[in-house]
Order: sequence, then structure tokens, then C-alpha cells
Amino acid sequence: MADIKESIYRELVSITNGHVTREPEELCCYSYDATGRFFLPHAVVFPAVSHEVAEIVKIAAKEGIPLIPRGSGSGMTGGSLPVKGGIVIATSRMNRIIEIDDETLVARVEPGVITGNFHHAVEKKGLFYPPDPASSSFCTIGGNLGECAGGPRAVKYGVTRDYVLGLEAVLPSGNIINTGVKTAKGVAGYDLTRLIVGSEGTLAIVTQATLKLLPLPEAVKTMAALFPSIHKAASAVSSIIKDAVIPRCVEFLDRSSIACVRDRFGFHVPDDIEAILIIEVDGSCGVVEEDGKNLETFCVKKGANRVITAADKAEASTLWAARKALSSALFRMAPDKINEDIVVPINRIPEMVLRIERIQKRTGLPVVSFGHAGDGNIHCNIMYDKRYKDAQNLAESAVDELFEATLELGGTITGEHGVGITKMKYLPREIRENELKIMRGIKAVFDPGNILNPGKIF
Repeated sequence: MADIKESIYRELVSITNGHVTREPEELCCYSYDATGRFFLPHAVVFPAVSHEVAEIVKIAAKEGIPLIPRGSGSGMTGGSLPVKGGIVIATSRMNRIIEIDDETLVARVEPGVITGNFHHAVEKKGLFYPPDPASSSFCTIGGNLGECAGGPRAVKYGVTRDYVLGLEAVLPSGNIINTGVKTAKGVAGYDLTRLIVGSEGTLAIVTQATLKLLPLPEAVKTMAALFPSIHKAASAVSSIIKDAVIPRCVEFLDRSSIACVRDRFGFHVPDDIEAILIIEVDGSCGVVEEDGKNLETFCVKKGANRVITAADKAEASTLWAARKALSSALFRMAPDKINEDIVVPINRIPEMVLRIERIQKRTGLPVVSFGHAGDGNIHCNIMYDKRYKDAQNLAESAVDELFEATLELGGTITGEHGVGITKMKYLPREIRENELKIMRGIKAVFDPGNILNPGKIF
């Protein structure tokens, strides 16, 4: 596509009151995400309200210009990359928490709200928004909606889509629609809300979301169970949920993960520890105390050498800081990584761990595993140096084998990162052609001109 016409650029300036750029050095800031891939847009606009988004979309629809919605650009699969150029719609100015209603337990927010800021805002009112991706300190609600983000608490509370009651969104035609309800129940018509959530910005641009809240749990207890065997830890995960209690988090860290953040746990991790489970329970004070004791006993019974319980919020925060530092700390091992977020049924986690070990042995590349094991969601990080062609090829073959094993065990190739561009070629392995045809048909109904985030998913 040719560069944005001068007349179109002037229209964008007028619509956004000057909040638009086409300066090369500024465009670079919107050309990449966590995949490390680069695609330069032709312009970036920063609308402040929904009608500005609608006017921008109308211009793009008339001219056939690709539009790419973008939050913080923290995605792992290239969902916000302008692979065909065009206009990036950055939502950073649409960052208002419009309403937090502590009587109906509902909030209305704009897509540019930082997820962690929203957590703090609702908790000040004694309320709780469970979805908590590891990037919550900088990712946005809009990005969470686009990818249907999860996080550690999903094992008990579910993922983003479970807390979205309704949306205001702009269609690729420029029309503004409102979907869903503001009530606890509502089944009138097709569920367009759930269709848009998780569609990776390919169907509509969300400009407001109505979110369900919960009462803030009275107490939380965080503990770390240290296992001398990765297989014992993996086996303990499904047993905890089946035979003990349903915790709100069960995070899994393998030996390599531990090595990367060993100095950040706040306690000494012996060299013979091969896996750690970070487990968290919440509820009333009495229930939490009882559940914590039961889990400590249960983990020891399942082979844990030791269970360390955080004495207060500060110690719990230290544990979670170690977990959340993992993604960046992995680069101590190698300069490049491929981060995959597979999911298998929780009773197949031990088998998946064995398959991952085989992949690591075959390729000779470190494969670091951690993540939300409580719901079977394992983040497998294949570490390599892309300067060497052999390493690049081995890494890609490791991904291929990883997905093959995942599907054989009844799992899915992505639990929360989405398809984007990095998993496009693997999607037909999981979803059959008849179902893919339906999905392509839905895209065509919403976006007949294929201007909204083109080149993604299919």
C-alpha cells in the first residue's frame, strides 16, 4: 500500500485534534510487540472518544486502508502488528475508568485502562476483578479483551470473557454498536459480546467495556511447595484440585525457571529442588487458614520437601515478583526465545512434562516451562540464538513437536496469547476446515473489506 495521502492525513489531524503521527522515529515505537518482529505502520492515531474512532474507521473503510487496534503492544503472537502497514489506532488516550458501581458490582472502562490500575481502583472499593495476566502492570483492558487474557487466578475464577457483560465497539463500517447487558443474566439474541472478546481485533474495535466485579476476598494465603522432582510436582497439580481444595492459583516453575530467579524468592532454594508450585487460596479468614494447612499437608504427602507459607502481603508479593520476573529473566540463558502457551487437561500435565523433556533432549535447546498449571496452561519457552541458522531451525522444529504433543494429549495450541501471526500455520491442525470456514464467514460479515487487523489468525 502506498503512503497515507496528504488529504487523509489532514482529516486524521482534524478528527483527533492533532493526535496523529507519521514521523518515522515515532512509527517505530508502534512497529513491534513481544514477538520481536517489526512491521512499520504508515500512521498512528490516538483517539480520545468512540466517535473519533468511528470517524477514523469510516475514512479507512472508504480508502481501503488497514486498521490495527493496539493497547500496550505486550502481545506474544503479533496480534497488534501492522503486517500490511496502514493506520495503528493506539488506545492510550482512551484510559478512563468511567464507573465503578459497588451496588451492582459492575464497572465501565475504556480500552486503554492499564489492567493493574483497574485492579487497584476496584480494590479500594472492596471489590475484585479476577483476571490478572502476568503483564498486568502495563497491559491494557483492551488488549486483554482482544486476546481473552487469563492469568494465575483463572484456575478458580476463569478468564477475561467470564467478566465481560457488554461492549461498545466500532465496526469496520464505522458504525458504533452496543452488545450484551448490564445485568447478571441476559440471553436475548446471539452473544456478540463473547464473539468479539478473543477475536484479536479482527471483528471490531472495542471503545468501552462493561465488566462484572466480585466482592474482594476477606483473606489470601500464598505458599510455595518445593519438590525434588518435576514429575512429582506435575502429578501434584491435578491431585490438589481433585482431592484437596480449589485454590485460586497454582503456578508451576521448573528447574530452569528457578535458576533464572533463584535470588528473588526471598528464601533459599536448595540446589536439589527441581520444581516449585506457588499456590494461593482465598476466602474467609477461617476457610483460608484451614485450606492452607490442608494444602501444606497434601503437598508434603505428594512429595514436596518443604512448603513455605508467606507470613504477610510483603512476603507474598516477593513470591509473585519472582514469578512475574521470569519472562525477562530467561534471557540470561539465551538471547532469543519462542514463548508458547499450550494447554492440556490437568491430568495430562505429567505426560506433557515428559514430552517437553524429550524435545529438549532431541534439540539440545533449553526449554523452560512455567505457568498456570492449575488449569493446564503451561508456558514453554524455547531458548536459542537466532544468529545461528541451525539453532533457528531447531527452535522451529521444537515448536512443531510441542504442538503435536499438545494436540495428541487433548490440548490446545494457545490458552491466552491468541493466534496472531505466529500460530497461523498451526491453526488448521487444531481446527478442522468446516469450522475454519465458519470463522472466515463471520469475519467476512463483520469486515467485508478486510481492513480490520488483516493478516491475523487465518
